[in-house]
Amino acid sequence: MAISRAVLSVTSPGLPVPAFDSFADLLHYIDSLCEKERLILVIDEYPYLAESYPAISSMLQAHIDHVWKNSPLFLILCGSSMSFMEHQVLGYKSPLYGRRTAQFKIHPFTFFESREMLGGFEREDQALLYGVTAGIPEYLSRINARKKMEDNLIDLFFEESGRLFEEPTNLLKQELREPASYHSIISAIAGGASRLNEIATKTGLETSGCSSLLAGLIELGIVRKEIPVTEVRSKKTLYRLEDSMFTFWYRFVRPNISGISRGIGASIFESQVRSQLNHFMGNVFEEICRQYLFLPEIYEKATFVYGNVGRWWGNNPKEKRQEEIDLMAFYENQALFCECKWQNEPVKMDVLLALKRRAELFPFSQKDYIIFSKTGFSENVLNETRNNRIQLIDFKQMTEIIS
Repeated sequence: MAISRAVLSVTSPGLPVPAFDSFADLLHYIDSLCEKERLILVIDEYPYLAESYPAISSMLQAHIDHVWKNSPLFLILCGSSMSFMEHQVLGYKSPLYGRRTAQFKIHPFTFFESREMLGGFEREDQALLYGVTAGIPEYLSRINARKKMEDNLIDLFFEESGRLFEEPTNLLKQELREPASYHSIISAIAGGASRLNEIATKTGLETSGCSSLLAGLIELGIVRKEIPVTEVRSKKTLYRLEDSMFTFWYRFVRPNISGISRGIGASIFESQVRSQLNHFMGNVFEEICRQYLFLPEIYEKATFVYGNVGRWWGNNPKEKRQEEIDLMAFYENQALFCECKWQNEPVKMDVLLALKRRAELFPFSQKDYIIFSKTGFSENVLNETRNNRIQLIDFKQMTEIIS
């Protein structure tokens, strides 16, 4: 029993102590230890233990209530299956319900944190590698700094033995009993469908059934439901993938699984994927810009305190057309409007003028503007920096904030 060996290797190091005959014996042994000294017991991937031995949650509950509650024992249960941890550990029907003293959801690294694991790459390659891994440390650890960015993408996604070749499929199998319909919904969103009726049409599902499946994906943190940042409730709901690794996989890998399995993944990457990387990075760059606005070095210098930064979209009654703003924040009569451009040419004046035109739809008395650019700005746009309400920030500046 691995858990027996792990406990005894700490409490009786170097001694040939046999494994406990049962979990009951192991837990009674832990009872005796925590009576004498501070003990930290960490059970990683708890869902696997609970599924292989269903009685363990009830046994832990009994020991917590009768022995550990007043002892110096610090029990930590970890698990990567969100549905299991939320329902079978934290849920109302769980034997462990009400016993926790704290809970933490471990978030992926931000782009700025991920750079610590991507030191051998150019900043633009770091951004792309962050995008395809979604900042998950385990995925980042599989990147080989001795290889080019493109070769890493091929190794991870476009080889049958690649670490991420089947990852979304495996994650859905872990969380869901019948993942086929979920696959079709995620594929539809990755392909550009964002409204409920669009997703239902692309998948061939009834709207009510599609809505129910979307709710499950939202609970798992794969999909997010968005409304314009200025609204509390809205019928203008959009659905987007929360995880950019899923976006990349469903857009480029899933449609080509057969070819990759036949060994032509590298050719598929060169012919179908490489030219689309800038387009893929559009939403990723928006997220990086959002993270940038909340960096302590930036947030402390903001002209007003913003609690939320998000996208806005809606109708322009004067022009009779739909408008979008990449990022927007506001507080009372102050607002910040941002445009995020991940493209291989400098941002031109029409981008700034369009952002100002969209800002005119709002009655805020103080309006600030930021344009984020991968490549830089044309000369006439740079001249606008004389207006202290306009900031022009290129990707190099963003990455130099934290060295």
